[in-house]
Amino acid sequence: MLTQAEEKMDQMLKNVAKVLAVNTNYATMVTAPAIRGNKLKFIQLSKVDDTQILATIVVEGNVIRNNMIAIEDPISDETMLKLNILLNTHLTGMSLDDINLGMITLLKEQSGIHSNIVGEIMDAVAQAIRGDEDLEVYTSGTTNILKYPELADNQKAGALISTFEEKQALARIASESLEGNENTGIQVYIGDEAPIESMKDCSVVTATYELGEGMRGSIAIVGPKRMDYDKVVGTLKTMKDELETMYKKKKKSGKSGSSKDKKDDI
Repeated sequence: MLTQAEEKMDQMLKNVAKVLAVNTNYATMVTAPAIRGNKLKFIQLSKVDDTQILATIVVEGNVIRNNMIAIEDPISDETMLKLNILLNTHLTGMSLDDINLGMITLLKEQSGIHSNIVGEIMDAVAQAIRGDEDLEVYTSGTTNILKYPELADNQKAGALISTFEEKQALARIASESLEGNENTGIQVYIGDEAPIESMKDCSVVTATYELGEGMRGSIAIVGPKRMDYDKVVGTLKTMKDELETMYKKKKKSGKSGSSKDKKDDI
């Protein structure tokens, strides 16, 4: 279930996608903010029973992932403590890029007969840090592409519309944007430069917005190669700035409200 803050962000991003589609007459997508270059804060292993342990993984932004891991033999409290110390000593503060094969091999060796458990925990850690499975993507104006003859034939239009329904494909656009030039936050892909095969006859312009504390998301506009680039880039920059400003205002307002509530309770 979404929290009230998450519901507000969800609605705000949906509105951003709609406004961009109306203002540009192109197809648009917006991804929810996520931690990039994420790092592990800590791991807590807890025994559920003799056949299962719970791995609680906390990453930056206080994002929590709980994973149930099956075990063949019971694990003593002392062994559980040793595994917790081993994993946290080596992994706390690490990003996915820092966790290489050598480190995984070392952890498995030091865990002895529990190497299989450590292997499963490492898979869960990688998934938690990556966080792609939870990426929310909001789209609007998909049918706008039918307004342009060069994109309107059945095959091209069908492929593009299908792409806008595929989360993994859209996530690829987001990844390209977030890995791009951090100085301007704007990337322009024309024709064959597009990150997705079905968009090779299009232009894709993306912007990265930042909400602080490593939280970043992307906005993309997809249209014909003859799109008005100046207008699109200008619109994206404006929307990016407005989105960041709105978030800061909401965050500041939320803190003020919390302080007031606390004062009233005293």
